[in-house]
Amino acid sequence: MSDYWGGISRTVDYKGNKIDIGGHRFFSKSDVVMQWWKEILPIQSEQEAITLTYQNKTTTIAAAPLSVTNPDKVMLIRKRKSRIFYNKQFIDYPIALTPSTIRKIGVFATVLIGISYLKSVLFPIANEKTLEDFFINRFGKRLYKTFFKEYTEKVWGVPCSEITAEWGAQRIKGLSIKKAIGHFVKKQFQSKKVNIAQKDTETSLIEYFLYPKYGPGQMWEEVASTVKEKGGILINQTKVTKINIQEDKVVSVVVKNEETGSEQEIACDYCLSTMPVKELIKAFNSNATAACKEVADGLCYRDFITVGLLLKKINYTLEDNWIYIQEPYVKVGRLQIFNNWSPFLVKEADTIWMGLEYFCNENDEIWNKTNEELTNLAIAEMVQLGFINEKDYLDGVVIRMPKTYPAYFGTYQRFNEIRAVTDKIDNLFLVGRNGMHKYNNQDHSMLTAIQAVQNIKNKVTDKQNIWNINTEEEYHEEINNDK
Repeated sequence: MSDYWGGISRTVDYKGNKIDIGGHRFFSKSDVVMQWWKEILPIQSEQEAITLTYQNKTTTIAAAPLSVTNPDKVMLIRKRKSRIFYNKQFIDYPIALTPSTIRKIGVFATVLIGISYLKSVLFPIANEKTLEDFFINRFGKRLYKTFFKEYTEKVWGVPCSEITAEWGAQRIKGLSIKKAIGHFVKKQFQSKKVNIAQKDTETSLIEYFLYPKYGPGQMWEEVASTVKEKGGILINQTKVTKINIQEDKVVSVVVKNEETGSEQEIACDYCLSTMPVKELIKAFNSNATAACKEVADGLCYRDFITVGLLLKKINYTLEDNWIYIQEPYVKVGRLQIFNNWSPFLVKEADTIWMGLEYFCNENDEIWNKTNEELTNLAIAEMVQLGFINEKDYLDGVVIRMPKTYPAYFGTYQRFNEIRAVTDKIDNLFLVGRNGMHKYNNQDHSMLTAIQAVQNIKNKVTDKQNIWNINTEEEYHEEINNDK
């Protein structure tokens, strides 16, 4: 068993089996992002449509009409399926009170959920402040407690009443029971033809998404290769230890080689940072006020462990990309079936490659378990949930990822005190999830970087247009391009 600590790729290879750390659906309402992805990895052509056979079920996936010169360097069109595992049953996610859901949770429970939802519509919580308020206003208290509370608190390790509503606004946006039911009804009358253009669909309701043939890391490996071909220099396995600032400008950064311990100072005209804000402020040689340092020190993160299990077979026929585990008696929060993300993530077609996701804090009880203990825990919980038989286990791997999720508690409410310092540094641009301490999807993170580059080209030092990305329900479709 091995222990990996992440890197640029976001895809980990273990004996030919690949793990997508956290699950990355390539879908965006932004034409800028969608076009950029397709330029790096074109979509598999119709002439090369893929026929998949999984657990004796064959599916042919139609693809967009684009020519492909290298069949290994492509994006596949994948069908999205996510469900909640609750009370030993699979419930469709996003939640919609469809006949299937009503049958599984019971008519009486459904009536109570409906009454609770109507109450939230008629008497919503005014001035919602917490994530609990956010969920109740959109789904009603009973549905929130049944399907959202347990999983969300597994993810964050604190009650929903202690997390700001901003998290929901960024991650769930306009989703509600009304929209979920409307989407279900609309689907019944739509053509079954694969359509990746879903611009008017809530992100949580998309039916299809793009996916690199060999996992998300393939996208960034291609980008890295292109950068090198164009003369760019990439320095890997290093950590930024110092950011030298003079007269509100970053003049250089000091990086330390994590293997040799040697340090190198690199002069810079512009500095784009995706490093955790907590570490960024620590590295400043000047400019950071006492208040800024206090806020940075108090920022919280949620860490993440994936346990990969290679299996002969599983006890359910699953087409899901991932499954949310809403059972309180196990620690696992989410389950991925990598075969269903792309069959090319799995070395042997007759095996099942599964990833169990555990949310934790660095150096807590789960984090400090040995790899063997974590693997045994994962096996035991899958047996307890009824997904596998222990005799079908073949191999396993443990991957720890620190600072995976920037948290919306701790000193986050005072984050503007950090911005008051960083925004004044003309050539410093904070982008990305950890770089901005915003729980953005990957397309939003990309848009922040694209906007930063456009600001540099246009000599714009005001950072507000970067911070505005993903603050509205309908996020930016276009970037302020150089006219």
